Amino acid sequence: MDTIVQAAIMGIVQGLTEFLPISSSGHLIVVPYLLGWTDPFITSLAFSVMLHMGTLVALLVYFRRDWLVLVPAGLAAIRDRSFAADPNRRLAWLILITTIPAIILAPILNDTIESAVRSAGVVAITLLIGAAIMWLADRQGRKDRDIDRLTFPRALTIGIAQAAALVPGISRSGISISTGLFVGLDRESAARFSFLMATPITAAAGLFEAVKLVRGEAGAEMQVVPLVVGLIAALVSGLAAIHFLLRYLRTNSLAVFIAYRIVLAAILVVFFLG
Repeated sequence: MDTIVQAAIMGIVQGLTEFLPISSSGHLIVVPYLLGWTDPFITSLAFSVMLHMGTLVALLVYFRRDWLVLVPAGLAAIRDRSFAADPNRRLAWLILITTIPAIILAPILNDTIESAVRSAGVVAITLLIGAAIMWLADRQGRKDRDIDRLTFPRALTIGIAQAAALVPGISRSGISISTGLFVGLDRESAARFSFLMATPITAAAGLFEAVKLVRGEAGAEMQVVPLVVGLIAALVSGLAAIHFLLRYLRTNSLAVFIAYRIVLAAILVVFFLG
């Protein structure tokens, strides 16, 4: 299959699975595996960086009004050394503390995880683990708080859980939404907070990979057109996924995503054992 077509498909996969609770990193391993793609560019670091940039732009575009308020509010809290009863100042710092665990752990664990768990068999297991966590959260969570009632300890708990998404198949949005439900957030608030806290994390992940790229670890020869195609596909599909999930979780549970993860894991087991 033509590299440009593969890049478009992978961009769509990245955009959808980065925000739907079904694991982007798991799908970026699984899709080439199931389709038999061997083009080194599709799994290269350069292409991965561009896909991350696409989803980062999607977050910035969709939540642009929020960030135009949150960034000045966070800086004002530093200047005044006070939240001044301003929910935006408080929310800005809630988001900031959720990034700390992943920023600390990612550089330490990334290479170990990359070498240890990047296989379809392992992804099948982590998809099931993530499905079990989501099922428990959806069943046991109180779901009676909005973001304004989120405390700093609970936000930090979500941030610690988010670091588990370094493992392919767990899903950053899945684990952070689930933890949000466990600490009492309603489904839509858990998803919204997950997306807001994803912005600095996605930026940090893209920067981390870009630094390796600058050091000459591209992994394959640069191809400009597929890079651009992948970025645009990730951006457009990412915007669609964010919009869909926020609306969907207003009135629906996580059941459809749990079922999808179980079915995909079963398919992987059949392919892996076959």
